This record gives sequence, C-alpha cells and structure tokens, in this order.
Amino acid sequence: MAEHTAAKKPQMPSAFDLLNIESLLSEEERMVRDTVRRFVKERVNPVIGEHFEAGTFPRELIPEMAELGLLGMHLEGYGCAGLSAVSYGLACQELEAGDSGIRSFVSVQGSLAMFPIWAFGSEEQKQKWLPRMAKGEVIGCFGLTEPDHGSDPSGMLTNARRDGDSYVLNGSKMWITNGGVADLAVVWAKAEDGIRGFLVEKGTPGFSTSDIKHKLSLRASVTSELYFDDCRIPAENMLPNVKGMRGPLSCLNEARFGIAWGATGAHRACYEAALEYAQTRIQFGKPIGGFQLVQQKLAIMATEFVKAELLALQLGRLKDAGNIHPVQVSVAKRNNVREALKTAREARSILGANGITLEYPVSRHMNNLESVYTYEGTDDIHTLIIGQAITGISAFS
Repeated sequence: MAEHTAAKKPQMPSAFDLLNIESLLSEEERMVRDTVRRFVKERVNPVIGEHFEAGTFPRELIPEMAELGLLGMHLEGYGCAGLSAVSYGLACQELEAGDSGIRSFVSVQGSLAMFPIWAFGSEEQKQKWLPRMAKGEVIGCFGLTEPDHGSDPSGMLTNARRDGDSYVLNGSKMWITNGGVADLAVVWAKAEDGIRGFLVEKGTPGFSTSDIKHKLSLRASVTSELYFDDCRIPAENMLPNVKGMRGPLSCLNEARFGIAWGATGAHRACYEAALEYAQTRIQFGKPIGGFQLVQQKLAIMATEFVKAELLALQLGRLKDAGNIHPVQVSVAKRNNVREALKTAREARSILGANGITLEYPVSRHMNNLESVYTYEGTDDIHTLIIGQAITGISAFS
C-alpha cells in the first residue's frame, strides 16, 4: 500500500483573488495586465481626478497608450498587436480601474472604430486607416445612436443617398464617445439597399460636431453629437463587406466584451479603497473593518468581484476559441456592471463623507458606472436578450 505524503497546507488566499484566478492566466496575459496596471498607476491615477473635475480627457496619454500597443490590440495585422481576447480584457480591466473614460477611449478606438474597418473594410481602407489608428495618429468614433433611437438603432433616421460617385449623408448621432476629438467617424446610415457603414473624415463639408456639456458621469471622456447636413463623401468611403444591422451589432459585441472586463476594474478599485479605509479608519476604539456590518459588505464585494472575474475570463476563453455567442456577452456585461455598481455604492457607505470626494476614487467610479450601466445596450435590453435566449420568446415585439 502506497504511503500517503503529508498534504501541503493551503495558503491563505489574497483579499483580491479569493479563488486564485492568477493561476489560470498565462505568463503573457499576466505580463500584459501588469504592464497596463503600472501605466495606470503611474500615469492615469495621478491626473484623472483633476480631469474628471474639469470635464476634460487627458489627450496627452494617447501617444503612450499607442506605444503600449493598446489601440486595436486584439486585431491582427496593420500595425496592431494581435494579442488574445483575454489579454485585451485584462487591459480593459486595468484601464477602467483607473477610469471608465480611459477604457472607453481604448474600447471605442479599437472595437468600434478600428474593428469595423478591419472586419468589413476594403483592403485600401484598411491600409489607409488602421496603421495610423494603431499609432494614435488618427482618432476614431462610432456613430450609431440617435436622439430618438437608442435601444432600437434599426429605426435610425440618418440616411445616405447615392449621387454619382458620392454618397450624401443627412441626419444626426448622439452620445458619441470621442466624437469631438475624432479624425474619422464610422457612421451607420440607411441607404437604398439597407443600413451601411460610412467613413467620414473630420473637416468634410456638411459634417460638424458639438460636445455634450454638464455631464455628471464619464466626465473624463469626450461625448458629442454628430451632424450631417448634405455631407458628401466619396462612394469608396462606404464599408463594402457588410449590410444591415449585423455590421453595427457585431461592433457593439466587441465593445461589450471590453465592458464586461472593464467593469471588474472599477469594481476592484472601489473594493480596494473600501478595504484600505476599513482597515485604517478608527471608530469606537478600533478599525471599522472589525465591525460585523462592514465585514459583511466587504465579503460581498470580494465574492462578487471574483465571480465577475471568472465570468469575464470564461468569456475571453470562449472568444479566443472562436466559440462566443452574443448572449454570453450580454450575460457578462449585465452581471459585471450591475455588481460593480452595487460595490461602488457599498464602498461609498463604508467611506462615509470621504466617499464623495475626489480624494478617493469611489464616487467617480460610481458616477461613471451609471453610464456604463446603460451604454452599449442598457441593463434592461441585456435582460431581455437573455430572457429570449432561455425562453425562445422575444419580448421586443
């Protein structure tokens, strides 16, 4: 009979990795995560509070993000890094731990502006735009949402009329991240043969933008309206390889994937701030982390964080295997944003009055997450997508 060796005593898990998710990551994935985490710590965190308060985006960071290969990092060729979906997700997690506005910039550039050109553009369009966008020399935006058509973009009014060797665009788009700083807009409009994507360059006559002011959320991000008034663009600026809602919806799924990961970064940042505060804030003669109600809040935050990370990681593995379904993206986006928002609110309660100041990141993340909760598909829409998937019955019509 074989002798039994003494069982190795398990180590106490980390407060930020209760289920040792670290062991599920490859060396390259950990390297990407640590590199972006260091960038956020050294370059984003020291300035983001001031930008949030001023309502400005730190454009000076764009060249550094490009140098790190973050722009279009999950795309192959054309100067893009071609990293895995999980690596891209981990980068989004770290960027949003800094601020949702930083992650949104990277998501829009890579998943909403570069991806449609990469997936549906002509070879000429890819060669012209993607290398410059990967270098941060050209900033892109994604024009889908309209003032009266948000959750139902198929009802869009923006239209494109063919006129000889040109298309003439008329209409408007709203809540467009990067719109006011973009050099190139990927615009979805109704043409004679259905919904098509068009590349509209900054400075084109008839194309104008205006930034949305007085936001209380995503303040360190540029959000704009786009206007098209007999805007004439060359016919070759149409994306040739997609027609109908499949085009913009596939882009949204790319972006939602990044959001599912990014929300875990905001979740972790709020939990981290609450835990540190609970361990050092003395009341009634001891740290408030020693009280049962505070420990309960922290335990829930930590548990929901690790659950969200596992959900995001499985989503990434499915995407890397080429076996991901849009419903799975909805499950992760809906859950992870919901739980991050709950954690931000609970963290604020632990920090008390200090939680509403920019000295701590909690209220900033909480305000940002209110936008993340509704953009790229509202929480309600993702609920109905999941409901249809499990019942076979559509609630949309």
